[in-house]
Amino acid sequence: MSSATSLLRNALRVLLPLAIASTFVLYLYPVFLGCAFPLPQSAGDQMTEPATAAAAFQHTFLQHALASNRAAPFRLLALGDPQIEGDTSIRNYGREPFPHLTQAVRHLSFQTSHPSLRKRLRQMFHDVVDFCFDDIPDTLESTRKRIDLFGNDFYLAHIYRTLSWWAQPTHVTVLGDLLGSQWIRDPEFERRSWRFWNRSFKGGERVPDEVAVNPSEEYDLTGFLGVDDDNAAAWRRRLINVAGNHDVGYAGDLTVQRLERFERVFGKAAYELRFELPVTNPAANATVFDPETNPESNRLAPELRIVNINNMNLDTPAADQSLQDKTYGFVNDVINTATSVEYEGHFTLVLTHIPLYKPEGVCVDAPFFNFHAGGGVKEQNQLSADASRGFLEGIFGLSGDPNAPGHGRGRRGVVLNGHDHEGCDTYHYINQTAERDERQWQVTRWPSAQADKLPGRPGVPGLREITVRSMMGGFGGNAGLLSVWFDEVSWEWKFEFANCALGTQYIWWAVHLFDLITLGVALAYGVLWVVTSGDDAERQHSRKVMVPRIVLSDEGPQESEVLISDVKEGYLGPPED
Repeated sequence: MSSATSLLRNALRVLLPLAIASTFVLYLYPVFLGCAFPLPQSAGDQMTEPATAAAAFQHTFLQHALASNRAAPFRLLALGDPQIEGDTSIRNYGREPFPHLTQAVRHLSFQTSHPSLRKRLRQMFHDVVDFCFDDIPDTLESTRKRIDLFGNDFYLAHIYRTLSWWAQPTHVTVLGDLLGSQWIRDPEFERRSWRFWNRSFKGGERVPDEVAVNPSEEYDLTGFLGVDDDNAAAWRRRLINVAGNHDVGYAGDLTVQRLERFERVFGKAAYELRFELPVTNPAANATVFDPETNPESNRLAPELRIVNINNMNLDTPAADQSLQDKTYGFVNDVINTATSVEYEGHFTLVLTHIPLYKPEGVCVDAPFFNFHAGGGVKEQNQLSADASRGFLEGIFGLSGDPNAPGHGRGRRGVVLNGHDHEGCDTYHYINQTAERDERQWQVTRWPSAQADKLPGRPGVPGLREITVRSMMGGFGGNAGLLSVWFDEVSWEWKFEFANCALGTQYIWWAVHLFDLITLGVALAYGVLWVVTSGDDAERQHSRKVMVPRIVLSDEGPQESEVLISDVKEGYLGPPED
Protein backbone atom coordinates (compact mmCIF):
# COMPACT_ATOMS: atom_id res chain seq x y z
CA MET A 1 0.00 0.00 0.00
CA SER A 2 2.80 2.41 0.91
CA SER A 3 4.54 1.77 -2.42
CA ALA A 4 1.34 2.65 -4.32
CA THR A 5 0.96 5.83 -2.29
CA SER A 6 4.55 6.76 -2.97
CA LEU A 7 4.09 6.12 -6.69
CA LEU A 8 1.00 8.34 -6.86
CA ARG A 9 2.68 11.06 -4.83
CA ASN A 10 5.64 11.14 -7.21
CA ALA A 11 3.29 11.12 -10.20
CA LEU A 12 1.46 14.14 -8.79
CA ARG A 13 4.72 16.00 -8.42
CA VAL A 14 5.06 15.77 -12.20
CA LEU A 15 1.42 15.96 -13.30
CA LEU A 16 0.18 18.79 -11.10
CA PRO A 17 2.62 21.51 -12.25
CA LEU A 18 2.09 20.53 -15.89
CA ALA A 19 -1.70 20.55 -15.48
CA ILE A 20 -1.68 23.96 -13.82
CA ALA A 21 0.68 25.42 -16.41
CA SER A 22 -1.19 24.04 -19.46
CA THR A 23 -4.58 25.11 -18.09
CA PHE A 24 -3.22 28.54 -17.27
CA VAL A 25 -1.94 28.96 -20.82
CA LEU A 26 -5.16 27.65 -22.41
CA TYR A 27 -7.44 29.95 -20.44
CA LEU A 28 -5.19 32.94 -20.99
CA TYR A 29 -4.19 32.10 -24.56
CA PRO A 30 -4.86 35.61 -25.95
CA VAL A 31 -2.42 36.96 -23.37
CA PHE A 32 0.33 34.49 -24.27
CA LEU A 33 -0.27 34.93 -28.01
CA GLY A 34 -0.22 38.72 -27.73
CA CYS A 35 -3.73 39.10 -29.18
CA ALA A 36 -5.24 42.59 -29.09
CA PHE A 37 -7.34 44.99 -31.11
CA PRO A 38 -5.10 47.23 -33.23
CA LEU A 39 -4.60 50.68 -31.76
CA PRO A 40 -5.58 53.88 -33.56
CA GLN A 41 -2.72 55.23 -35.66
CA SER A 42 -2.32 58.79 -36.87
CA ALA A 43 -0.79 59.76 -40.20
CA GLY A 44 2.55 60.50 -38.57
CA ASP A 45 2.97 57.14 -36.87
CA GLN A 46 5.69 55.06 -38.55
CA MET A 47 5.80 52.00 -36.30
CA THR A 48 6.44 48.61 -37.85
CA GLU A 49 3.78 45.91 -37.70
CA PRO A 50 5.44 43.96 -34.80
CA ALA A 51 5.87 47.18 -32.84
CA THR A 52 2.24 48.11 -33.48
CA ALA A 53 1.06 44.69 -32.31
CA ALA A 54 3.23 44.93 -29.20
CA ALA A 55 1.84 48.37 -28.38
CA ALA A 56 -1.72 47.10 -28.84
CA PHE A 57 -1.04 44.18 -26.50
CA GLN A 58 0.48 46.47 -23.87
CA HIS A 59 -2.52 48.76 -24.07
CA THR A 60 -4.93 45.86 -23.70
CA PHE A 61 -3.07 44.80 -20.58
CA LEU A 62 -3.31 48.37 -19.26
CA GLN A 63 -7.04 48.37 -20.00
CA HIS A 64 -7.45 45.61 -17.43
CA ALA A 65 -5.02 47.10 -14.95
CA LEU A 66 -5.55 50.86 -15.22
CA ALA A 67 -8.68 51.32 -17.37
CA SER A 68 -6.76 53.01 -20.18
CA ASN A 69 -8.92 54.67 -22.86
CA ARG A 70 -6.63 54.75 -25.89
CA ALA A 71 -8.52 51.92 -27.62
CA ALA A 72 -10.48 52.41 -30.83
CA PRO A 73 -14.11 53.45 -30.21
CA PHE A 74 -15.37 50.58 -32.39
CA ARG A 75 -13.86 47.14 -31.81
CA LEU A 76 -15.53 44.26 -33.62
CA LEU A 77 -14.89 40.64 -32.67
CA ALA A 78 -15.50 38.81 -35.97
CA LEU A 79 -16.13 35.06 -35.82
CA GLY A 80 -16.50 33.01 -38.98
CA ASP A 81 -18.41 29.81 -39.71
CA PRO A 82 -18.79 27.95 -36.38
CA GLN A 83 -21.00 25.40 -38.20
CA ILE A 84 -22.50 23.65 -35.18
CA GLU A 85 -23.15 20.06 -36.26
CA GLY A 86 -25.69 17.59 -34.94
CA ASP A 87 -27.59 14.43 -35.80
CA THR A 88 -26.57 14.33 -39.47
CA SER A 89 -22.95 13.75 -38.44
CA ILE A 90 -23.78 10.80 -36.13
CA ARG A 91 -23.79 7.44 -37.91
CA ASN A 92 -26.42 5.62 -35.89
CA TYR A 93 -28.59 8.59 -34.97
CA GLY A 94 -32.28 7.67 -34.88
CA ARG A 95 -31.78 3.90 -34.80
CA GLU A 96 -30.80 1.28 -32.26
CA PRO A 97 -27.05 0.88 -31.75
CA PHE A 98 -26.83 -2.90 -32.40
CA PRO A 99 -29.48 -3.87 -34.98
CA HIS A 100 -27.65 -7.00 -36.17
CA LEU A 101 -27.31 -8.31 -32.62
CA THR A 102 -31.03 -7.79 -32.11
CA GLN A 103 -31.75 -9.65 -35.31
CA ALA A 104 -29.44 -12.52 -34.32
CA VAL A 105 -31.29 -12.90 -31.03
CA ARG A 106 -34.61 -12.96 -32.88
CA HIS A 107 -33.30 -15.74 -35.13
CA LEU A 108 -32.05 -17.71 -32.16
CA SER A 109 -35.33 -17.33 -30.27
CA PHE A 110 -37.39 -18.40 -33.31
CA GLN A 111 -39.06 -14.99 -33.69
CA THR A 112 -38.32 -15.04 -37.42
CA SER A 113 -39.50 -17.38 -40.14
CA HIS A 114 -37.04 -19.66 -41.96
CA PRO A 115 -37.63 -22.79 -44.07
CA SER A 116 -34.99 -24.81 -42.22
CA LEU A 117 -32.79 -24.78 -39.13
CA ARG A 118 -29.69 -24.64 -41.32
CA LYS A 119 -30.80 -21.39 -42.96
CA ARG A 120 -31.81 -19.97 -39.58
CA LEU A 121 -28.36 -20.65 -38.14
CA ARG A 122 -26.63 -19.36 -41.25
CA GLN A 123 -28.55 -16.08 -41.08
CA MET A 124 -27.88 -15.82 -37.37
CA PHE A 125 -24.12 -16.21 -37.90
CA HIS A 126 -24.25 -13.60 -40.67
CA ASP A 127 -25.86 -11.16 -38.24
CA VAL A 128 -23.25 -11.96 -35.59
CA VAL A 129 -20.49 -11.17 -38.09
CA ASP A 130 -22.24 -7.91 -39.04
CA PHE A 131 -22.57 -7.10 -35.35
CA CYS A 132 -18.82 -7.43 -34.91
CA PHE A 133 -17.73 -5.61 -38.06
CA ASP A 134 -20.59 -3.12 -38.57
CA ASP A 135 -22.51 -2.45 -35.36
CA ILE A 136 -19.57 -2.19 -32.97
CA PRO A 137 -17.48 0.17 -35.19
CA ASP A 138 -20.57 2.26 -35.92
CA THR A 139 -21.44 2.53 -32.24
CA LEU A 140 -17.89 3.41 -31.27
CA GLU A 141 -17.67 6.06 -33.99
CA SER A 142 -21.11 7.44 -33.08
CA THR A 143 -20.12 7.64 -29.42
CA ARG A 144 -16.89 9.38 -30.36
CA LYS A 145 -18.83 11.86 -32.51
CA ARG A 146 -21.30 12.61 -29.71
CA ILE A 147 -18.41 13.35 -27.36
CA ASP A 148 -16.75 15.43 -30.08
CA LEU A 149 -19.91 17.50 -30.63
CA PHE A 150 -20.25 18.08 -26.89
CA GLY A 151 -16.63 19.19 -26.61
CA ASN A 152 -16.81 21.31 -29.77
CA ASP A 153 -19.62 23.39 -28.27
CA PHE A 154 -17.37 24.32 -25.37
CA TYR A 155 -14.31 24.76 -27.59
CA LEU A 156 -16.20 27.45 -29.52
CA ALA A 157 -17.45 28.88 -26.23
CA HIS A 158 -13.87 29.08 -24.99
CA ILE A 159 -12.87 31.25 -27.97
CA TYR A 160 -15.88 33.56 -27.63
CA ARG A 161 -15.72 33.85 -23.84
CA THR A 162 -11.95 34.28 -23.53
CA LEU A 163 -11.59 36.89 -26.27
CA SER A 164 -14.64 38.80 -25.05
CA TRP A 165 -13.01 39.03 -21.63
CA TRP A 166 -9.47 39.82 -22.72
CA ALA A 167 -9.88 41.95 -25.87
CA GLN A 168 -13.02 43.78 -24.66
CA PRO A 169 -14.85 44.21 -27.99
CA THR A 170 -17.61 46.79 -28.32
CA HIS A 171 -19.48 44.60 -30.84
CA VAL A 172 -19.48 40.95 -31.94
CA THR A 173 -20.50 39.37 -35.24
CA VAL A 174 -20.81 35.77 -36.45
CA LEU A 175 -20.32 35.83 -40.22
CA GLY A 176 -22.71 33.10 -41.30
CA ASP A 177 -22.93 29.31 -41.14
CA LEU A 178 -23.92 29.40 -37.51
CA LEU A 179 -25.27 25.87 -37.94
CA GLY A 180 -23.93 23.00 -40.01
CA SER A 181 -26.76 22.28 -42.45
CA GLN A 182 -29.72 24.05 -44.04
CA TRP A 183 -31.42 20.70 -44.65
CA ILE A 184 -32.13 19.82 -41.03
CA ARG A 185 -35.71 19.60 -39.85
CA ASP A 186 -37.21 21.94 -37.28
CA PRO A 187 -36.64 19.75 -34.17
CA GLU A 188 -32.92 19.41 -34.97
CA PHE A 189 -32.76 23.10 -35.83
CA GLU A 190 -34.14 23.90 -32.37
CA ARG A 191 -31.63 21.58 -30.68
CA ARG A 192 -28.66 23.12 -32.46
CA SER A 193 -29.98 26.62 -31.83
CA TRP A 194 -30.27 25.82 -28.11
CA ARG A 195 -26.65 24.65 -28.09
CA PHE A 196 -25.60 27.83 -29.91
CA TRP A 197 -27.16 30.15 -27.33
CA ASN A 198 -26.69 28.04 -24.20
CA ARG A 199 -23.23 26.56 -24.78
CA SER A 200 -21.13 28.05 -27.56
CA PHE A 201 -22.31 31.64 -27.20
CA LYS A 202 -23.76 31.60 -23.72
CA GLY A 203 -24.51 35.10 -22.51
CA GLY A 204 -24.99 36.42 -26.04
CA GLU A 205 -28.23 37.94 -27.30
CA ARG A 206 -29.81 38.34 -30.72
CA VAL A 207 -30.18 41.87 -32.07
CA PRO A 208 -33.77 42.99 -31.26
CA ASP A 209 -36.03 43.38 -34.27
CA GLU A 210 -36.89 46.96 -33.35
CA VAL A 211 -33.17 47.85 -33.42
CA ALA A 212 -32.39 46.06 -36.68
CA VAL A 213 -34.06 48.49 -39.09
CA ASN A 214 -34.28 48.86 -42.84
CA PRO A 215 -32.31 51.65 -44.55
CA SER A 216 -34.08 54.98 -44.57
CA GLU A 217 -33.23 58.59 -45.37
CA GLU A 218 -34.79 59.62 -42.06
CA TYR A 219 -33.31 57.43 -39.37
CA ASP A 220 -32.63 57.31 -35.66
CA LEU A 221 -29.14 56.60 -34.40
CA THR A 222 -28.59 53.12 -33.00
CA GLY A 223 -26.18 54.48 -30.42
CA PHE A 224 -23.01 56.41 -29.75
CA LEU A 225 -19.44 55.15 -29.91
CA GLY A 226 -16.92 55.88 -27.21
CA VAL A 227 -19.67 56.33 -24.63
CA ASP A 228 -19.91 53.76 -21.84
CA ASP A 229 -23.63 53.66 -21.12
CA ASP A 230 -26.38 51.02 -20.90
CA ASN A 231 -26.71 50.90 -24.67
CA ALA A 232 -22.99 50.22 -25.06
CA ALA A 233 -23.24 47.45 -22.45
CA ALA A 234 -26.15 45.92 -24.36
CA TRP A 235 -24.13 45.87 -27.60
CA ARG A 236 -21.29 44.03 -25.88
CA ARG A 237 -23.76 41.18 -25.30
CA ARG A 238 -25.47 41.20 -28.68
CA LEU A 239 -24.42 39.06 -31.63
CA ILE A 240 -24.77 40.48 -35.13
CA ASN A 241 -25.59 37.19 -36.85
CA VAL A 242 -25.15 36.92 -40.61
CA ALA A 243 -27.17 34.36 -42.59
CA GLY A 244 -25.02 31.72 -44.31
CA ASN A 245 -25.69 28.96 -46.80
CA HIS A 246 -25.78 26.33 -44.03
CA ASP A 247 -28.35 28.46 -42.19
CA VAL A 248 -30.84 29.29 -44.94
CA GLY A 249 -29.42 27.76 -48.13
CA TYR A 250 -28.15 29.14 -51.42
CA ALA A 251 -30.47 30.89 -53.87
CA GLY A 252 -31.79 27.56 -55.14
CA ASP A 253 -32.54 26.33 -51.60
CA LEU A 254 -33.65 29.51 -49.81
CA THR A 255 -37.30 29.31 -48.82
CA VAL A 256 -39.57 31.45 -46.66
CA GLN A 257 -39.70 28.73 -44.01
CA ARG A 258 -35.91 28.47 -43.70
CA LEU A 259 -35.50 32.24 -43.59
CA GLU A 260 -38.26 32.72 -41.01
CA ARG A 261 -36.90 30.15 -38.57
CA PHE A 262 -33.43 31.67 -38.84
CA GLU A 263 -34.70 35.17 -38.18
CA ARG A 264 -36.88 34.00 -35.29
CA VAL A 265 -33.91 32.49 -33.45
CA PHE A 266 -30.88 34.49 -34.61
CA GLY A 267 -32.27 37.86 -35.67
CA LYS A 268 -33.09 39.54 -38.95
CA ALA A 269 -31.04 38.56 -41.99
CA ALA A 270 -30.87 42.07 -43.49
CA TYR A 271 -30.73 45.42 -41.68
CA GLU A 272 -28.59 48.43 -40.92
CA LEU A 273 -27.22 50.01 -37.75
CA ARG A 274 -25.90 53.57 -37.42
CA PHE A 275 -23.54 54.71 -34.67
CA GLU A 276 -22.29 58.25 -34.21
CA LEU A 277 -18.99 59.24 -32.66
CA PRO A 278 -19.33 62.43 -30.59
CA VAL A 279 -16.68 65.07 -31.34
CA THR A 280 -15.68 66.92 -28.19
CA ASN A 281 -13.34 69.41 -29.89
CA PRO A 282 -15.27 72.69 -30.41
CA ALA A 283 -12.96 73.78 -33.22
CA ALA A 284 -13.53 70.50 -35.09
CA ASN A 285 -17.28 70.70 -34.50
CA ALA A 286 -17.33 74.15 -36.06
CA THR A 287 -16.17 72.65 -39.38
CA VAL A 288 -19.10 70.23 -39.66
CA PHE A 289 -21.70 70.85 -42.37
CA ASP A 290 -24.75 72.82 -41.30
CA PRO A 291 -27.32 74.04 -43.84
CA GLU A 292 -27.57 77.40 -42.11
CA THR A 293 -24.25 78.14 -40.40
CA ASN A 294 -21.79 76.16 -42.52
CA PRO A 295 -23.40 75.19 -45.85
CA GLU A 296 -20.12 75.05 -47.81
CA SER A 297 -18.53 72.32 -45.69
CA ASN A 298 -18.26 68.75 -46.95
CA ARG A 299 -17.69 67.39 -43.45
CA LEU A 300 -20.40 65.38 -41.74
CA ALA A 301 -20.64 64.31 -38.11
CA PRO A 302 -18.59 61.10 -37.76
CA GLU A 303 -20.90 58.14 -38.30
CA LEU A 304 -20.33 54.41 -38.72
CA ARG A 305 -22.92 52.50 -40.73
CA ILE A 306 -23.12 48.72 -40.33
CA VAL A 307 -25.02 46.93 -43.10
CA ASN A 308 -25.89 43.26 -42.61
CA ILE A 309 -26.71 41.82 -46.04
CA ASN A 310 -28.16 38.41 -46.80
CA ASN A 311 -26.35 37.75 -50.09
CA MET A 312 -27.44 34.13 -50.38
CA ASN A 313 -29.83 34.93 -53.22
CA LEU A 314 -28.12 37.78 -55.04
CA ASP A 315 -27.18 35.49 -57.91
CA THR A 316 -29.67 33.72 -60.17
CA PRO A 317 -31.63 31.61 -60.63
CA ALA A 318 -33.41 31.61 -57.26
CA ALA A 319 -35.97 29.17 -55.92
CA ASP A 320 -38.19 31.97 -54.59
CA GLN A 321 -38.28 35.06 -56.79
CA SER A 322 -40.11 37.14 -54.18
CA LEU A 323 -37.31 36.60 -51.66
CA GLN A 324 -34.72 37.57 -54.25
CA ASP A 325 -36.68 40.71 -55.13
CA LYS A 326 -36.73 41.56 -51.43
CA THR A 327 -32.94 41.23 -51.27
CA TYR A 328 -32.52 43.40 -54.38
CA GLY A 329 -34.84 45.99 -52.85
CA PHE A 330 -32.81 46.02 -49.64
CA VAL A 331 -29.52 46.55 -51.49
CA ASN A 332 -31.08 49.37 -53.53
CA ASP A 333 -32.31 51.00 -50.32
CA VAL A 334 -28.79 50.81 -48.90
CA ILE A 335 -27.46 52.57 -52.01
CA ASN A 336 -30.21 55.19 -52.17
CA THR A 337 -29.94 56.17 -48.49
CA ALA A 338 -26.16 56.49 -48.44
CA THR A 339 -24.64 59.94 -48.18
CA SER A 340 -23.17 61.53 -51.27
CA VAL A 341 -19.64 60.40 -52.05
CA GLU A 342 -18.46 64.03 -51.98
CA TYR A 343 -19.02 64.20 -48.24
CA GLU A 344 -16.54 63.03 -45.63
CA GLY A 345 -17.04 61.60 -42.18
CA HIS A 346 -19.11 58.45 -42.80
CA PHE A 347 -17.85 54.85 -42.83
CA THR A 348 -19.67 51.79 -44.18
CA LEU A 349 -19.03 48.33 -42.75
CA VAL A 350 -20.69 45.58 -44.80
CA LEU A 351 -21.18 42.21 -43.11
CA THR A 352 -22.13 39.33 -45.36
CA HIS A 353 -21.33 35.66 -45.94
CA ILE A 354 -20.32 34.83 -49.52
CA PRO A 355 -17.12 36.66 -50.60
CA LEU A 356 -16.91 38.96 -53.60
CA TYR A 357 -15.65 37.67 -56.94
CA LYS A 358 -11.93 36.99 -57.34
CA PRO A 359 -10.07 35.23 -60.15
CA GLU A 360 -8.61 31.82 -59.47
CA GLY A 361 -5.37 31.89 -57.55
CA VAL A 362 -6.04 34.95 -55.40
CA CYS A 363 -7.62 33.01 -52.52
CA VAL A 364 -7.97 29.32 -51.69
CA ASP A 365 -11.51 29.07 -53.05
CA ALA A 366 -11.66 29.62 -56.81
CA PRO A 367 -14.84 30.82 -58.55
CA PHE A 368 -17.33 27.95 -58.63
CA PHE A 369 -21.04 27.63 -59.38
CA ASN A 370 -23.24 24.54 -59.34
CA PHE A 371 -26.94 24.44 -60.17
CA HIS A 372 -29.89 22.19 -59.39
CA ALA A 373 -31.18 20.11 -62.26
CA GLY A 374 -34.48 21.97 -62.15
CA GLY A 375 -32.84 25.39 -61.85
CA GLY A 376 -31.55 27.40 -58.93
CA VAL A 377 -28.09 27.94 -57.46
CA LYS A 378 -27.06 24.80 -55.60
CA GLU A 379 -23.58 25.88 -54.54
CA GLN A 380 -21.18 28.78 -55.05
CA ASN A 381 -17.80 29.77 -53.66
CA GLN A 382 -18.07 33.47 -54.51
CA LEU A 383 -20.54 36.00 -55.79
CA SER A 384 -20.62 36.55 -59.51
CA ALA A 385 -18.63 39.44 -60.96
CA ASP A 386 -21.85 41.37 -61.65
CA ALA A 387 -23.13 40.97 -58.08
CA SER A 388 -19.72 42.00 -56.74
CA ARG A 389 -19.82 45.22 -58.78
CA GLY A 390 -23.09 46.00 -57.05
CA PHE A 391 -21.14 46.18 -53.80
CA LEU A 392 -18.13 48.08 -55.14
CA GLU A 393 -19.86 50.55 -57.42
CA GLY A 394 -23.28 50.70 -55.77
CA ILE A 395 -22.91 50.52 -51.99
CA PHE A 396 -19.42 52.06 -51.87
CA GLY A 397 -19.74 54.37 -54.91
CA LEU A 398 -16.37 53.43 -56.44
CA SER A 399 -15.89 54.09 -60.13
CA GLY A 400 -13.33 53.71 -62.88
CA ASP A 401 -14.40 57.09 -64.27
CA PRO A 402 -12.33 59.94 -62.81
CA ASN A 403 -15.14 62.36 -63.75
CA ALA A 404 -17.67 60.49 -61.61
CA PRO A 405 -18.92 62.13 -58.38
CA GLY A 406 -16.11 62.35 -55.85
CA HIS A 407 -13.68 61.50 -58.69
CA GLY A 408 -14.74 57.87 -58.31
CA ARG A 409 -12.99 57.47 -54.96
CA GLY A 410 -16.21 56.27 -53.35
CA ARG A 411 -17.04 55.97 -49.68
CA ARG A 412 -14.75 54.86 -46.88
CA GLY A 413 -15.48 51.34 -45.72
CA VAL A 414 -14.63 47.66 -45.61
CA VAL A 415 -16.35 44.33 -46.33
CA LEU A 416 -16.20 41.45 -43.84
CA ASN A 417 -17.42 37.98 -44.75
CA GLY A 418 -16.86 34.26 -44.19
CA HIS A 419 -17.63 31.13 -46.24
CA ASP A 420 -14.04 30.50 -47.38
CA HIS A 421 -12.85 28.67 -44.28
CA GLU A 422 -9.19 29.35 -45.02
CA GLY A 423 -9.74 33.09 -44.92
CA CYS A 424 -8.42 35.73 -47.30
CA ASP A 425 -7.45 39.42 -47.06
CA THR A 426 -7.75 41.20 -50.41
CA TYR A 427 -7.91 44.59 -52.08
CA HIS A 428 -10.26 45.36 -54.99
CA TYR A 429 -9.18 48.27 -57.19
CA ILE A 430 -9.65 49.80 -60.61
CA ASN A 431 -7.09 51.85 -62.54
CA GLN A 432 -8.68 55.07 -63.82
CA THR A 433 -5.61 55.91 -65.88
CA ALA A 434 -5.98 52.86 -68.12
CA GLU A 435 -7.76 52.99 -71.45
CA ARG A 436 -11.51 53.10 -70.99
CA ASP A 437 -12.10 49.64 -72.44
CA GLU A 438 -9.33 48.23 -70.22
CA ARG A 439 -10.67 49.61 -66.95
CA GLN A 440 -11.57 46.41 -65.16
CA TRP A 441 -11.84 45.54 -61.50
CA GLN A 442 -8.73 43.79 -60.25
CA VAL A 443 -8.00 41.97 -57.00
CA THR A 444 -4.79 41.30 -55.14
CA ARG A 445 -3.82 40.13 -51.69
CA TRP A 446 -3.70 42.88 -49.11
CA PRO A 447 0.05 42.51 -48.37
CA SER A 448 0.77 42.82 -52.10
CA ALA A 449 -1.47 45.88 -52.34
CA GLN A 450 0.44 47.48 -49.47
CA ALA A 451 3.78 46.61 -51.03
CA ASP A 452 2.66 48.22 -54.31
CA LYS A 453 1.22 51.20 -52.38
CA LEU A 454 -2.18 50.80 -54.03
CA PRO A 455 -4.39 51.97 -51.12
CA GLY A 456 -4.76 55.73 -51.37
CA ARG A 457 -2.91 56.04 -54.69
CA PRO A 458 -4.43 58.81 -56.84
CA GLY A 459 -6.40 57.49 -59.79
CA VAL A 460 -6.71 53.99 -58.28
CA PRO A 461 -9.82 53.80 -56.07
CA GLY A 462 -10.19 50.58 -54.14
CA LEU A 463 -11.74 48.70 -51.26
CA ARG A 464 -10.42 46.16 -48.79
CA GLU A 465 -12.33 42.89 -48.30
CA ILE A 466 -11.53 40.63 -45.36
CA THR A 467 -12.72 37.04 -45.42
CA VAL A 468 -12.35 35.91 -41.82
CA ARG A 469 -10.84 32.48 -41.33
CA SER A 470 -13.22 29.97 -39.71
CA MET A 471 -13.31 29.55 -35.95
CA MET A 472 -13.71 25.78 -36.33
CA GLY A 473 -10.98 23.65 -34.75
CA GLY A 474 -9.87 22.31 -38.11
CA PHE A 475 -8.90 25.86 -39.09
CA GLY A 476 -7.16 26.80 -35.87
CA GLY A 477 -9.98 28.35 -33.87
CA ASN A 478 -9.43 31.74 -35.48
CA ALA A 479 -11.06 35.04 -34.55
CA GLY A 480 -10.83 38.42 -36.28
CA LEU A 481 -10.21 41.69 -34.42
CA LEU A 482 -11.32 44.80 -36.33
CA SER A 483 -10.56 48.25 -34.94
CA VAL A 484 -12.20 51.35 -36.48
CA TRP A 485 -11.37 54.88 -35.34
CA PHE A 486 -11.81 58.45 -36.55
CA ASP A 487 -8.99 60.84 -37.48
CA GLU A 488 -10.15 64.40 -36.82
CA VAL A 489 -7.19 65.88 -38.70
CA SER A 490 -8.00 64.24 -42.03
CA TRP A 491 -11.68 63.89 -41.08
CA GLU A 492 -11.90 60.28 -42.14
CA TRP A 493 -12.36 56.89 -40.58
CA LYS A 494 -9.48 54.44 -40.48
CA PHE A 495 -9.33 50.79 -39.57
CA GLU A 496 -7.00 47.88 -39.04
CA PHE A 497 -7.48 44.14 -38.68
CA ALA A 498 -5.71 41.36 -36.78
CA ASN A 499 -6.21 37.64 -36.27
CA CYS A 500 -6.04 35.59 -33.08
CA ALA A 501 -6.01 31.79 -33.34
CA LEU A 502 -6.38 29.47 -30.36
CA GLY A 503 -5.17 26.40 -32.24
CA THR A 504 -6.75 23.11 -33.17
CA GLN A 505 -9.46 21.61 -30.98
CA TYR A 506 -7.08 18.79 -30.02
CA ILE A 507 -5.18 21.26 -27.85
CA TRP A 508 -8.37 22.05 -25.94
CA TRP A 509 -9.14 18.34 -25.57
CA ALA A 510 -5.58 17.44 -24.54
CA VAL A 511 -5.46 20.03 -21.77
CA HIS A 512 -8.80 19.05 -20.30
CA LEU A 513 -8.08 15.31 -20.52
CA PHE A 514 -4.73 15.92 -18.85
CA ASP A 515 -6.54 17.84 -16.10
CA LEU A 516 -8.98 14.95 -15.63
CA ILE A 517 -6.12 12.45 -15.39
CA THR A 518 -4.37 14.65 -12.85
CA LEU A 519 -7.58 15.02 -10.86
CA GLY A 520 -8.06 11.24 -10.92
CA VAL A 521 -4.53 10.62 -9.67
CA ALA A 522 -5.01 13.24 -6.95
CA LEU A 523 -8.25 11.61 -5.79
CA ALA A 524 -6.66 8.15 -5.79
CA TYR A 525 -3.70 9.48 -3.82
CA GLY A 526 -6.04 11.15 -1.34
CA VAL A 527 -8.01 7.96 -0.77
CA LEU A 528 -4.86 5.86 -0.34
CA TRP A 529 -3.36 8.43 1.99
CA VAL A 530 -6.44 8.36 4.23
CA VAL A 531 -6.52 4.55 4.24
CA THR A 532 -2.80 4.14 4.92
CA SER A 533 -2.90 6.83 7.60
CA GLY A 534 -5.64 4.91 9.38
CA ASP A 535 -3.70 1.67 9.15
CA ASP A 536 -0.57 3.33 10.53
CA ALA A 537 -2.49 4.73 13.48
CA GLU A 538 -4.02 1.34 14.24
CA ARG A 539 -0.65 -0.38 14.06
CA GLN A 540 0.87 2.29 16.25
CA HIS A 541 -1.87 1.77 18.79
CA SER A 542 -1.63 -2.02 18.94
CA ARG A 543 2.17 -2.39 18.60
CA LYS A 544 3.76 -4.75 21.22
CA VAL A 545 7.36 -4.19 22.29
CA MET A 546 9.47 -6.57 24.40
CA VAL A 547 11.22 -4.80 27.30
CA PRO A 548 13.52 -6.36 29.94
CA ARG A 549 12.51 -6.71 33.61
CA ILE A 550 13.94 -8.14 36.84
CA VAL A 551 11.95 -10.78 38.75
CA LEU A 552 12.79 -11.72 42.37
CA SER A 553 12.42 -15.42 43.24
CA ASP A 554 13.71 -17.95 45.78
CA GLU A 555 16.55 -18.69 43.41
CA GLY A 556 17.59 -15.04 43.30
CA PRO A 557 17.09 -12.28 40.82
CA GLN A 558 16.03 -13.49 37.39
CA GLU A 559 15.98 -11.47 34.16
CA SER A 560 13.09 -11.91 31.73
CA GLU A 561 11.14 -9.96 29.06
CA VAL A 562 7.66 -8.51 29.06
CA LEU A 563 5.36 -7.19 26.34
CA ILE A 564 4.82 -3.42 26.54
CA SER A 565 1.13 -4.09 26.44
CA ASP A 566 1.51 -6.07 29.67
CA VAL A 567 3.22 -3.21 31.49
CA LYS A 568 0.99 -1.43 33.92
CA GLU A 569 1.55 2.19 34.62
CA GLY A 570 4.34 2.59 37.20
CA TYR A 571 4.65 -1.16 37.98
CA LEU A 572 6.16 -4.25 36.42
CA GLY A 573 4.13 -7.08 37.84
CA PRO A 574 4.95 -10.76 38.08
CA PRO A 575 4.69 -12.79 34.97
CA GLU A 576 1.37 -14.34 34.25
CA ASP A 577 1.08 -18.09 34.38
